[in-house]
Amino acid sequence: MEAPSEARLSRSTGGWITFPFIIASSVGLTLAFGGWQSNLIVYLIEEFEVESIDAAQISNLVNGAGSLIPVLAAIVADSFLGCFSTIWISSIISLLGTILLALTATLDSLRPKPCEVDSTSCIPKPRIQYVVLYAAIVLATLGSGGTRSTLSTIGADQLNKPKEQGIFFNWFFFFWYSASVVASTAIVYVEDNVSWKVGFFICAAANVVALVIFLMGTRFYTKFKPEGSPFTSLARVVVASIRKRKMPLPLTGDDFYHGRSGVEPKAIPFAPSKTFRFLNRAAIKSEGDIKPDGSPTNRWRLCSVQEVEDFKSLIKIVPLWSSSFFLGTTIGVQASLSVLQALAMDRHVGPHFQIPAGSVLVFVLISTAIFLALFDKFLFPTWKNLTGKSLTPLQRIGVGHVLNFISMGVSALVESKRLKLAKSKHLDQGSIIVHMSVLWLVPQLALVGIAEAFHYPGQVSLYYQEFPITLKNMATAMISVLVGIAFYLATALIDVVRKTTTWLPGNINNGRLDNVYWLLVVGSVLNFGYYVTCAWYYKYQNLKEVDHNGSTSDE
Repeated sequence: MEAPSEARLSRSTGGWITFPFIIASSVGLTLAFGGWQSNLIVYLIEEFEVESIDAAQISNLVNGAGSLIPVLAAIVADSFLGCFSTIWISSIISLLGTILLALTATLDSLRPKPCEVDSTSCIPKPRIQYVVLYAAIVLATLGSGGTRSTLSTIGADQLNKPKEQGIFFNWFFFFWYSASVVASTAIVYVEDNVSWKVGFFICAAANVVALVIFLMGTRFYTKFKPEGSPFTSLARVVVASIRKRKMPLPLTGDDFYHGRSGVEPKAIPFAPSKTFRFLNRAAIKSEGDIKPDGSPTNRWRLCSVQEVEDFKSLIKIVPLWSSSFFLGTTIGVQASLSVLQALAMDRHVGPHFQIPAGSVLVFVLISTAIFLALFDKFLFPTWKNLTGKSLTPLQRIGVGHVLNFISMGVSALVESKRLKLAKSKHLDQGSIIVHMSVLWLVPQLALVGIAEAFHYPGQVSLYYQEFPITLKNMATAMISVLVGIAFYLATALIDVVRKTTTWLPGNINNGRLDNVYWLLVVGSVLNFGYYVTCAWYYKYQNLKEVDHNGSTSDE
């Protein structure tokens, strides 16, 4: 780390001096969001008397938004505000939401009064209480999503060399995972065993500290002006091709626009490729399309051949990308339902400690982190010694698919055992808690974490190596969109199951949650078949990078 720091001495801004400010901000904001989000299902059920499945659905919506909002924030930052302004504005929005959420746990007027069973004098719950609650959740989610991708981007922007940026990302995600573990264990424990008020105000305090530390580093940051989002470039190709849809395709490459003279890279073909030919019209030159300096008069009417080919490369990988929708959907369903299972199981470990229901998902994070460490040091070298070849991104994703549906099968078997005990009256007096240890959930959650260690980096690696250089930054965006859509699909799937079956009642002891998991197994196996078909027909566009585990050779 000393050499990079010395190289930055001549610069007035940027460099490794910004690292502590950005990492500390990331940790604080992760604690703030994870501290309440990890325990949201329990809070809704216990304090606002939301039905268990409805609470799980709300959690899925929050998780989905938490993945889609970073993509929207990245577009706003790239096109309008820049990363710095996007971060501090989003941090304030997050703080407002977190404080409002803390107030719902503090003020009696913002929280429904408990209604005793069989009571005939229950006061109707004021609608304003739920309006405030959901407004708090929306603001906190919106603010957190606005900082998630932009913090990593502004951190990488402070460094020049790809090797230094790689080091930054490694440490950034290490601290992110660590903060997530602390949020879903320590803060959740405070909420369950001290009070919701204290736990939520800890989240608010972490947000304040994060914002203050980020602003303290203002004079050290290198701030770049917004240059436009790659999504805008892709949209222009679609609009331009539609506007010129009636124009005949030229027979030669001279009639296509290649960009300003002297700017076009050698790798760009003289004429667009013949695949998806209707998009080639976006690059056809017509009268009045080009200024005297060689630039387009209207970029929504004329695109370069490079922009067209970039869009085509994205289309080619969409089938593989779409095969992970159901993969993420099963994870979203399992994540929310596992918390409900934990609430209905014995969570005591020893005579004095009880695992918070919202903390059970930490086993996913732990197993993912452990196996990510094992990959580079043990699993990948062993695979290469045995086969003579590196594990390709497509193979890694495929292994993730297989482990995922095995995890769903284990979930179904564990839930079958839990239901048998529930129906044989192994319940605590006056409650839904079954005399079965919550640790029975660990194998299925660990398998999900191991699967994630395979397919998540595998997908990022695949998109990064296969996209053209102008779209490299979209690799993580593709994953975020995928995860966001998957959580919304999980919400829709649960709704369909509730409306068409009796498997998911308010009390899961009276339902058939095991059948839901078996349904996910069947869907996962069919989806794996779709993935294998897509992978079989897919041809790598950057074969050199495939031989290096999908990593570039830039240093």
